[in-house]
Amino acid sequence: MSNMVVEKTGTVVSVNLSTEKGTVKHPVPQIVLDSAGIRGDAHAGAWHRQISLLAQESVEEFNRLSPTGRKIGSGEFAENILTRGLDLREFAPLDRLFVGAVELEVTQIGKKCHGDGCAIYREVGSCVMPHEGIFTRVIRGGEIKPGDAIRFVPRPLKIEVITLSDRASRGEYEDKSGPALVEILNSFFRGKRWHLEIGSAIIADDEKILEEALNGAAASGTAFVFTTGGTGIGPRDITPDVVARMADKLIPGVMEHIRVKYGNEKPNALLSRSVAAVIGETVVFTLPGSVRAVTEYMNELTPSMEHMLYMLHQLDLH
Repeated sequence: MSNMVVEKTGTVVSVNLSTEKGTVKHPVPQIVLDSAGIRGDAHAGAWHRQISLLAQESVEEFNRLSPTGRKIGSGEFAENILTRGLDLREFAPLDRLFVGAVELEVTQIGKKCHGDGCAIYREVGSCVMPHEGIFTRVIRGGEIKPGDAIRFVPRPLKIEVITLSDRASRGEYEDKSGPALVEILNSFFRGKRWHLEIGSAIIADDEKILEEALNGAAASGTAFVFTTGGTGIGPRDITPDVVARMADKLIPGVMEHIRVKYGNEKPNALLSRSVAAVIGETVVFTLPGSVRAVTEYMNELTPSMEHMLYMLHQLDLH
């Protein structure tokens, strides 16, 4: 399944900066970006919220509905870049923006309102930046000025579901755990800002085939791989062994927690050798092959998935 949006192009309306935090930003003829953000801006630094963007359409809607009649100008919502023609509400973390030579990566959607600590909030009692603005960091620097074209390139959140079963791979029985896992993932991400792409496959319990599948997933930028099957103690149960051998990092705590939680009621659950690991920038979870076990494991895994992405891509900096 995919809910991917397409590349789009808009225009830079204004570029703005302020020399002190908590103050209104002011339009300037151009801004120069480097690895620390915008030169001369108070929010420049080695962190993930270097540059803020807001759509001109959001400002116009705010002005239209403003009960005070106060018209907000460029930079007054503390945005560094005001755009036109792009719906920033479609953007997700890790998406890219290109303005000439400049490349930006989306790192945060909205923010917590500072209330009385925000200049415009103190004046009009409201702000659209917390709900409709985005934040980015600089991947490649350069100059930006009003009138420049700004290109939005979405990055898919790729997830691969792999069922390991000799019999299912030969068509001798229907795989149910893989489709159940796909449905759980679709349900969890429904309504979230990620551009979800889920693929699925059924393979034999074969070390070489699994290794090739995992290498392919990591090379293609897949964020998560979920395997089902092959976590027990049988002679063909090889899934955790392959993943552990390929891992750059193991994440033992989450699987230990799941085994203990469900093993208290069902001792056989303790026989699972499921592992969680990181291969490059891909997180791999090996789950047992039953639908019930998949449901139990995913109840524990989904709440941490987004935080894992933030950690891997260093988006959890404060």
